[in-house]
Amino acid sequence: MFTLIFIFFTLMIFGKLFMFAVKASWGIVKILFTILLLPLLLIILVFAGLFYIALPVLVIAGAISLVSSRT
Repeated sequence: MFTLIFIFFTLMIFGKLFMFAVKASWGIVKILFTILLLPLLLIILVFAGLFYIALPVLVIAGAISLVSSRT
């Protein structure tokens, strides 16, 4: 009986830790995409001569960041 209780509480604690790790890593991935990969992608598009693709992406990203910063 004590073994089942121990297993239950162990799974409960490590399940919460796992969910915390998933949420933390998702936050880190969003930061990396926003700060590193999106500007790098836009710079590569401009240097490759795809300015007409980079400009709408920049406008959409700017609009999303403007709307999301108001909340």
